[in-house]
Amino acid sequence: MLAPLAGYSDLPLREVAKKFGADITVSEMISVHALAFKNKKTLKMVEKSPLETPFALQIAGNDFGIITRAVEYLNTLKSEIQILDLNCGCPAPKVSSHGSGSSLLKDLKKLVEILKLIREISEIPYLSVKVRLGFDKKIPLEIAQALKDAPIDYAVVHGRTKTDGYKKEKIDYHAIALMKKNLSIPLIANGEITSAKKTQEVIEFTGADGVMIGRAAVEKPWIFAQIKEGSVEESVELRKRVVLEHFDRTISFRGDYGATMFRKNLHAYSKGLKGASEFRSRVNAIAEPSLMREAILEFFTTTAFED
Repeated sequence: MLAPLAGYSDLPLREVAKKFGADITVSEMISVHALAFKNKKTLKMVEKSPLETPFALQIAGNDFGIITRAVEYLNTLKSEIQILDLNCGCPAPKVSSHGSGSSLLKDLKKLVEILKLIREISEIPYLSVKVRLGFDKKIPLEIAQALKDAPIDYAVVHGRTKTDGYKKEKIDYHAIALMKKNLSIPLIANGEITSAKKTQEVIEFTGADGVMIGRAAVEKPWIFAQIKEGSVEESVELRKRVVLEHFDRTISFRGDYGATMFRKNLHAYSKGLKGASEFRSRVNAIAEPSLMREAILEFFTTTAFED
C-alpha cells in the first residue's frame, strides 16, 4: 500500500505508484470538517484516478456530528471510494492537539465508538483504521484489544508512538508482531520500510499481511515493482522517465501552480545524484511549467549516481 502523506500522496503520485504495482493507494488525510462543509480545495483531494481501484480515502476527526455529515457526503461518491480509513496515528500538533489523529489513542473507547458510527452510516464497502503504538507510551495490547470490538476490515500499524515522531531508532516491529498475534483481522505494517529486502524481513518478523510504504515511495515509486517482481533496475534513465510522467500529470491535474508544488518531489527524486544540491536550488526559483520541464530534462539527462 502507498501511505497517505500530507502534501505528497495526491492523485498524480498515486497514479505513478499504481502503475508500479501498488495494490491499494490512500488519499492524503482529509479533515471531516472540510468534507462536511465541502471545502473546494478538499474536494480536489477526493478525486481519484481511473487506475485507483481499490482506493482508500483517509479521514481525520473526533466530533460525532461532523463525522456523520462528512460520511453522508462521501456516501454520494461511494462508487469512487472502496475503503474509508480513519486516521488515529497522525502526530502533527494541528491534528493531535485537537483530539484527532494520534490523540484518539488516549481514548480507545471513543476511537471504537467513532469506528462503529462510521460503519453504521457509511455505504462505502470497507472500513479500516491507521494507528500508532500509543500516544506517549506503547500500548499495543490495549489497542489490539480495543480494535477487536471495532467493525473494521483491516488495521494499519505504524511502529512508533506519537511522541516518537519519525525517529528511525524508535521503530518497534516487536510491538507490531504482538498486535498481529492478538488480532484476527489483516494487519498492515508501516514504518521504515525502504526496500524489497526490508519488506520481506518485516513481513517475516511481524507476521503482517502486507506493508504500507510512505517516504521511500516518494523517492522511488518503483519500489512496489521491486517488491512484487524484484526485476526493476534503478537507473537515472528510469528516474527521468518517471519524473517527467509524474510532472506532466501534476501539471494536467493542478494547472501551472503544479510546477511550484512539484519542487518538493524533485528534491526527493534527485537524492543521491550528482549535482542534486544545485538542481534543487535552481528549481526552487522556477514557477513556469515549461522552464521547469526543461530543467528536469537537462538535469536527468546529464547527471549520474554519486559514487
